[in-house]
Amino acid sequence: MSASILVAYATRYGSTQEVAEAVAAALRERGLTVDIGSMRQVRTLDQYRVVVLGAPLYMFHWHKDALRFLAQHHVALAQRPVAIFALGPLHAEEKEFQEVRGQLEKELAKFPWLRPAAIAIFGGKFDPQKLTFPYNLVPGLKNMPVSDVRDWTAIRTWASDLVAQFQPALA
Repeated sequence: MSASILVAYATRYGSTQEVAEAVAAALRERGLTVDIGSMRQVRTLDQYRVVVLGAPLYMFHWHKDALRFLAQHHVALAQRPVAIFALGPLHAEEKEFQEVRGQLEKELAKFPWLRPAAIAIFGGKFDPQKLTFPYNLVPGLKNMPVSDVRDWTAIRTWASDLVAQFQPALA
């Protein structure tokens, strides 16, 4: 096993991939070896000492690729430090962030073996023009305004803070 980190993401419209890229860049800036890829493409975690997972919450559920990834790689994930981030809130309101955190905790409770070393909720990005089926059929969603409440400073700070948490595993 090398002293590397995997940042794996699930995304529908690309926003979570952009956040995963920022997380990977922040970790690299701290001198770490980082691979990044879609959860769908990851076949094994053998070469990684630490795993960072990111996926959005849609309609009160974490992205299905993230849930599938946790189920598929549960043995390997239980043996190494894991950090998790989720995108969800479409408004910069504390109440919405708390609601999304509660939704993520419900999803993660399905995996009682999982003990994330860090969990973060970041604001999301929404563009009704990019909606695909079946979401493009929901009038309330189609009429929502474009928004992007991703806080890039908070994202980079969270990623940088992971270095100290994961230092023992990376030594």
